[in-house]
Amino acid sequence: MAAEIVNVQTSENLRAIQQQILDGLQRPTGHKTLPTMLLYDERGLRLYDDITTKAPEYYLFSAEEDILKNHSTDIVMAMHNSTGCIPGETVIELGAGSLRKTSHILRSLSQVVDSPSHSPPITYYALDLEKRELERTLNAIAISDVGSDLKGKVETKGMWGTYDDGLKFLKSNGLHASSTIDRLSRLAAPTLKFDFRDLSPSSTISNSDSSGAHASESSPLSTPEEMQPPMHIMFLGSSLGNFNRVDGAAFLHSLPLRPGSGDTLLLGLDHANEKDLIEEAYNDPRNHTKNFIMNGLKGAGRALGNETLFSEDNWVYVNRYDEFERRHEAFYKSKISQVLQIPSSELLVEFQENELVKIEESWKFSETDVHTLFSESNLRPVQRWIDNSSRYSLWLLERPAFIFPLLKSPKACNSYGELVRKQVCSSSNFGVPSPQEWENLWVAWDTITLRMISPSMLFQKPIDLRHICLFYLGHIPTFLDIHLSRLLNEPHTEPEGFKNIFERGIDPNVDDPSQCHPHSEVPLKDEDWPSLSSILQFRSRVRSRLLKFYDDFQTGNLSLTRKMGRVLFMTFEHEAFHAETLLYMLLQRAGSGTVPPPGFAVPEWNSLVSSWKNMPPLAEDTVLLGPSVVELGHDDAEGDDELEEHKLNVKDHEFGWDNEHPKRLVEVPEFRISWRPITNGQFYEAFKMNKDKFHVPASWTEENKEFKVLTLYGPVPLSVAENWPIFASYDDLSTYATVKGGRLPTEPELRLFYDKFECGFEGGANFGFRNWHPVPATTGGKQNGGKGHNGGVWEWTSTKFDNYDGFIPSKLYPGYSMDFFDGAHQVVLGGSYATIPRTAERRSVRNWYQRNYPFAWAGARIVYED
Repeated sequence: MAAEIVNVQTSENLRAIQQQILDGLQRPTGHKTLPTMLLYDERGLRLYDDITTKAPEYYLFSAEEDILKNHSTDIVMAMHNSTGCIPGETVIELGAGSLRKTSHILRSLSQVVDSPSHSPPITYYALDLEKRELERTLNAIAISDVGSDLKGKVETKGMWGTYDDGLKFLKSNGLHASSTIDRLSRLAAPTLKFDFRDLSPSSTISNSDSSGAHASESSPLSTPEEMQPPMHIMFLGSSLGNFNRVDGAAFLHSLPLRPGSGDTLLLGLDHANEKDLIEEAYNDPRNHTKNFIMNGLKGAGRALGNETLFSEDNWVYVNRYDEFERRHEAFYKSKISQVLQIPSSELLVEFQENELVKIEESWKFSETDVHTLFSESNLRPVQRWIDNSSRYSLWLLERPAFIFPLLKSPKACNSYGELVRKQVCSSSNFGVPSPQEWENLWVAWDTITLRMISPSMLFQKPIDLRHICLFYLGHIPTFLDIHLSRLLNEPHTEPEGFKNIFERGIDPNVDDPSQCHPHSEVPLKDEDWPSLSSILQFRSRVRSRLLKFYDDFQTGNLSLTRKMGRVLFMTFEHEAFHAETLLYMLLQRAGSGTVPPPGFAVPEWNSLVSSWKNMPPLAEDTVLLGPSVVELGHDDAEGDDELEEHKLNVKDHEFGWDNEHPKRLVEVPEFRISWRPITNGQFYEAFKMNKDKFHVPASWTEENKEFKVLTLYGPVPLSVAENWPIFASYDDLSTYATVKGGRLPTEPELRLFYDKFECGFEGGANFGFRNWHPVPATTGGKQNGGKGHNGGVWEWTSTKFDNYDGFIPSKLYPGYSMDFFDGAHQVVLGGSYATIPRTAERRSVRNWYQRNYPFAWAGARIVYED
């Protein structure tokens, strides 16, 4: 039976291609172009096959094929999120080509289907430009060994058209129509009785218990009548490189991947490899690439009405690689001065001798490039596979329930998606947070508090020294409301009694509530707490109040002052810190009450472990640094907020907490420090040998006499987490360092290391919920001069958190730092996987914990004295 081909072409295609050709040819000398699409006609596709089979210099194809041969089963398992096949799911490949590589994925897809049926549960669509080539390649698959494996399991079809045609079809013809119910609600996890169709800042509780009773534990999350099956898009062959960086991000952003849905994108990207390697890959000595490129001239002539319009005798193929831009370019060079008349028109196009006409560009991707691309596309990396020569990567990506953009991105400040609101924002990454930043944070906060805490946990204390979970839902809006009321000299929003219960001065750095600011005691009985519905209604009113505050700036009713900006900064980061605190509390109940992060792919641990083990080894374990002068802190005097010359100087100002001011210089002598933090595996080996010296870390649990590491997805074997940085107390990690003949670094030493080697969020660091668990550290790798990340932990220093010359306590929050200048707390730097980018990337940020506190997501590296 002939392959079924769905025609998704639009009538404007030919005219659009003609117009692209004419527009490109009428550009000034040296800037003329032809559309890359011309290369992929029927003959061009066969010539491309010659490149992939007869030109070993073209490493991109063989590298990708190497990954698919070795890892297609892992890829398909990761695609399916450990859920198995869901009947009705679709797989669409953009620019499918010969299907030689795809056959590995198709075979693996068949293996997730238990048994054949008359209606295969998976449908694969190959999208391409040439109908006859689609028919040929799909029919070849059908009669192959792979085809026999697919029968009754995976149905294969063609989709005839351009990328744009295919995407329009997907969006408009309902292979995947979006549900009218909020996408987040499609993940049916047990949670609180709350309407998730509206998670907007001004939402009210539409199905809350009007009697004021506590939420029903048996109420499931609202879901559609039928869960829509997932869609998996494949975009292989480094085809995205044909877009420039801006257009590439826009294209990926346009893909119809539904947030938090199980939809995925499998994307092939070429690395920023050596110049000679890349130039030879696109100009092999046997001229296979040349033949492929030159065929595009016939396509251009044919589209304009005369296939011989561009005589190949008058043109030569040339290529070059720009190392700075990381971009390969392919050109036609005119051998002679010539003038061409466009058929059926009076248009003349003149070419000078040696003039270049660009037909193709292929952008390559550094580590920073890929993470910038994904962030700008609202995509989250789920997993990565690298070929054996480390030249090429396949990335599995999803559009998660929420994502934090790069600080330099317009999306960090401007509205996007469904959250459209007038903006007030600062030119500084660490200035006044914009409404969009608040809305991002609120989605994260609501995901944690309303979707990860089971009803049975609301009145629990996962950590004895902390409050019950319900407290934090009320404390955050109360803290914000109190500071807005003080700032504006207005009444409080909360109903009677809220302030006394929830203003208690808990913050993420406090180890013992008895040492907090004196306020009214919190209720001792569950029934004395406000109902969840009343807390959430209060929260919504406070959020609306805050957004009205921003609207008043926009309309000119208020002028934004430095003091107002500080209140907004402080309340924003206060909420972000508490999100992390609540998560490390929830970690203690993971697997027995804490719901795994909804709207994010469940890790495929076995496959991840395999990829982690293939990470390049360190050339050496330590690096020598210093002597050097290190700058700590920044200048941000809160007292200046009221001075006339600074009062309105807000736009470019960088805010910080009181312990970050003022800027100070510290001399650091020479020292040697480990590239990567202490891992679970390293600590376990020392623990076995010296059990009398160490405590069992709070991030471990023991099951059947075997230690496991806690994650928000439940405990995992130590073999999974052995290369993750360990979370443990300062006391235990300091002891470990001593056993190993070293010590923990001082604050200036660790700051110097970060300044030289940390890659930041833009370079792929594990914070900002990029993952919901640690990963092996990459700092010290061969690429990027040793830059990398520490795996997603704060890091202990041997520096006590204490008073210093120039310290002035905050007037707005007097006890924030000063209450902990007791000699019992240590400075920690960096940020965990749940620290927002704004905090983790401000180099002056200093966190702190008590030395024996076991729950903080803090690890450490070792300094050795030579």
